Amino acid sequence: MAHTIKGTITINGMELTVTNPDKLLWPDAGVTKAIYLQKLAALAPYLLTYTRNRLLTTIRYPHGAGGQFFYQKNAPEPVPEFVRTEMHDGIRYVVMDNLPDLLWLGNLAALEFHPSLHAVGSHLPCEWMIDLDPSQEEEPRIMQAALIVGETLTSLGLRSVPKTSGATGVQIIVPIRQGVTFDELRDIGYFVGKYVTQKHPDLFTLERLKKDRGDRIYFDYLQHYGGKTLAAPYTPRAKPGGTVSTPLTWDEVRNNVSVKDYHLMNIVERLTQTGDLIAAVEPQPVELVIQHLKQK
Repeated sequence: MAHTIKGTITINGMELTVTNPDKLLWPDAGVTKAIYLQKLAALAPYLLTYTRNRLLTTIRYPHGAGGQFFYQKNAPEPVPEFVRTEMHDGIRYVVMDNLPDLLWLGNLAALEFHPSLHAVGSHLPCEWMIDLDPSQEEEPRIMQAALIVGETLTSLGLRSVPKTSGATGVQIIVPIRQGVTFDELRDIGYFVGKYVTQKHPDLFTLERLKKDRGDRIYFDYLQHYGGKTLAAPYTPRAKPGGTVSTPLTWDEVRNNVSVKDYHLMNIVERLTQTGDLIAAVEPQPVELVIQHLKQK
């Protein structure tokens, strides 16, 4: 797929320059830029599924994870000819469709990939995501909370896939058909959030302000909206250990898997065994729940 020549790699006929291949991007995990690019190439078939034809925001860490960082929405200059960009609200976004795009950004020390929740030129969500955001740095109850939300969705006739954020939280993904709106998903999100919060008031909160949450887990149904982003499935995160946002099985959630269990050094091996757990779930009938809520 790729061969290395003096700091350049050729991928699909595109030549990419690699600068400082020995630079440590995750010092604690010993992950150099060269290792990172290898891992990105292996992650590409999975990660690109969720960035393709979407507006991309990256988080760049020029000095590696733990150092200074900045969010990049505008395409970094100069933009190689092979990279597609799209204007949206006055910003020239990168659209990360292919492996060369991914490795170009990886070489620029883009350590996290946060795509728009809608496709380029669309106002409709690609999937539904609920974000469970702990208020504490270490939250031993996060998998218990995820399981409660998953079971609540099951009771509504919806299958879902939990994924680690790669940081401290968990997101619950429900595949949907095109045509559902963000507002409709917000309505269901609020309905589910209110239900689990009333049932488990010590565990969940709908309180947006961090200072008013106590030690409860924030059920964030508002982050899933046009113009916002969430960490893509399979994106690395600039966290200790080089964690990766990883879809899980519900059995793993029941067994209280740690959000830190999956990282750049073991994710590829896992994916060869599990495949893409999100793609394995067909679009769910959220329209039926929406109709039911509208009749209330």
